[in-house]
Amino acid sequence: MPRVHTAQAGSPRQRGEGLRIGVVRFLPRGVSKRDYARKNYFDVWLPSLAPSRPLLSRFLKSGMPITTFFRQFRKEMEGTEPRQVIKLLAEIAKRTPIAICCYCEDEARCHRSVLIELICKANHSY
Repeated sequence: MPRVHTAQAGSPRQRGEGLRIGVVRFLPRGVSKRDYARKNYFDVWLPSLAPSRPLLSRFLKSGMPITTFFRQFRKEMEGTEPRQVIKLLAEIAKRTPIAICCYCEDEARCHRSVLIELICKANHSY
């Protein structure tokens, strides 16, 4: 069974949390690509598992329902690269804990909840 959970990027680390994977499109203002790990946002940055710029923009600006956002995000994750990265994370999670991180405060309204589901399903797809 995979050991995968979510965390808010930049929040204090929990004991046994494991590797923090940042699944955000953009780094915080003033944080360089060299500094995100040192500043404790996440250990590895995977923007390929973040919503696309157009989808994120539509969601934030138009009042798109969360169910529509999640459905469109799942569709984006069907691409070859995201699918392979999700499979890789599923394999890693079998061996070591990982935390999927985004800036959102409410996990229920965040794409990382969808990613957790996809990672767990990936373990059963081969």
